[in-house]
Amino acid sequence: MTDLHPVIAKVTDRITERSAATRLKYLDLIERGRNAGTNRDQLSCGNLAHGFAASGEDKAVIRTGRAMNIGIITAYNDMLSAHQPYGRYPEQIKIAAREIGATAQVAGGVPAMCDGVTQGQAGMDLSLFSRDTIALSTAVSLSHAMFEGNLMLGICDKIVPGLLIGALRFGHLPTILIPAGPMPSGLANKEKVRIRQLYAEGKVGRDELLESESASYHGAGTCTFYGTANSNQMMMEVMGLHMPGAAFVNPGTKLRSELTRAATHRIADIGWDGNDYRPLGHCVDEKAIVNAIIGLMATGGSTNHAIHLPAIARAAGIHIDWTDFAELSDVVPLLARVYPNGSGDVNHFHAAGGMAVIIRELLDAGLLHRDIMTVARQDLTDYGKEPVLQDEALVWQDVPASRDEAMLRPASNPFQPDGGMKLLQGNLGRCVMKVSAVDKERWTIEAPAAVFHDQDDVLRAFKAGELERDVIVVVRFQGPRANGMPELHKLTPALGVLQDRGFKVALLTDGRMSGASGKVPAAIHLSPEALGGGPIGKLRDGDLVRVCAESGQVEALVDAATWDARDIPAAPPPPYDTGRELFALFRHNSDLAEQGASPILAAMDAELAI
Repeated sequence: MTDLHPVIAKVTDRITERSAATRLKYLDLIERGRNAGTNRDQLSCGNLAHGFAASGEDKAVIRTGRAMNIGIITAYNDMLSAHQPYGRYPEQIKIAAREIGATAQVAGGVPAMCDGVTQGQAGMDLSLFSRDTIALSTAVSLSHAMFEGNLMLGICDKIVPGLLIGALRFGHLPTILIPAGPMPSGLANKEKVRIRQLYAEGKVGRDELLESESASYHGAGTCTFYGTANSNQMMMEVMGLHMPGAAFVNPGTKLRSELTRAATHRIADIGWDGNDYRPLGHCVDEKAIVNAIIGLMATGGSTNHAIHLPAIARAAGIHIDWTDFAELSDVVPLLARVYPNGSGDVNHFHAAGGMAVIIRELLDAGLLHRDIMTVARQDLTDYGKEPVLQDEALVWQDVPASRDEAMLRPASNPFQPDGGMKLLQGNLGRCVMKVSAVDKERWTIEAPAAVFHDQDDVLRAFKAGELERDVIVVVRFQGPRANGMPELHKLTPALGVLQDRGFKVALLTDGRMSGASGKVPAAIHLSPEALGGGPIGKLRDGDLVRVCAESGQVEALVDAATWDARDIPAAPPPPYDTGRELFALFRHNSDLAEQGASPILAAMDAELAI
């Protein structure tokens, strides 16, 4: 067995030491939740009667209290394509639970917004804080103390992190996440990008663009590009929180149904009354969090998780930062090229061997923690196999090697020697840049700044021809405290056009760029943000700015005395429409992006420190 890479061991040890006090407090929380908390056997008769009053044929079993009652938390809605398949899952889970003498109830529903619908719209300002709303909704769902295990139905961007944050506060419960899988492949990604850029240039109209988008996003299931949603599914595999190989099996298939059935059976096996108790709070430990970061680097996953993973970790008493990401990225090779890093989508990735190959290769190279507590039967080794049906029975089989090395490579022959997520820091603060899809000649951009406070103003300037030059487009007052930190994905086609015209172009922002960001260098999540005094607020049009992934710089090349004398301009007025005003409490109390940009965790930590 290959020894663990020394840098991974060093980073893990550093995180463990840094988190020692808060992790101990968290583990005490789990112990009290299991042994002294409010559990079903401690409910009064009135409490219990309310809990099973409408449970139909399961009422007698729930009433006896002798069998596991599984809580189902669902993010179902039929507007969001990724979550539409979940509509029938609760009934399927209840049937599977009865097969083993257990019961299941829907503990609650959580919101699930679609960033694809709200991208570039006012509703996107609610997106990041929907994660905290989901965490709160999950906690409310589990607060009834009716359940000894938890199945969570969620896939997309903020939904999986929110479910985990909420469930980790009930970390004594064993928990399995159940995905629904990606939609079948539609229009080729290269063609989709071509039409988007033609539309940005005014060379095709809305009808042609809508036809292209409809051919790409065409049915039930997760979007097939490798953005935040599919990065979520990858992370759940390398953290051992799925049934092995469940991430990218298409909806509506027999294999998909059998994996859901297997998860239901397995949650009963790992309950606290059995011999294989596996509570969520012990599964999500320092090693599992490090595995999640490594998985991101090895697959070119979404930069959004530079925000989400610190928040998930904090909910388990673990503290990570972007230095940890950067040091791990330096030693973890890129093993996959999935669109936007390559031409194929997650269906092609899965067909090439997918997560089974990734995990086996990383384990064999000493680049993942093998000895984590997973929801499966052994350690992470189980996740180096793929699920198949043999004579209608679900089994897991070895995948000897990648079936397509244009998509998925062994650790001995990676696409590049590092993971492609860089930490940049300097007189403008700290930020991250994902370079796995960026040509190396564009890793360093030094150009005059064009400063904006709204992404729509960037597009107006582009259409007016005002950005036809080497330029670093600065979009500020986009952080969590300013407007909820929306993604700026709709800038990608315009910036891509400028780059294709031969200009040196980069984006610098205290906001987010989509998990689908690609070829244009984007220095994002700049922290501290402009609102409240972040130095990005001092930038002026024409200032020479340098962003460099090679040296890790993000610098305003301005005379020091001039720089120090500058004031930060007034922020745009707070949003007051489309429900954004309801999130003022969250905006006012959010912490830094590097800490997870979470108002609820910031308030929780402050209260616990009293």
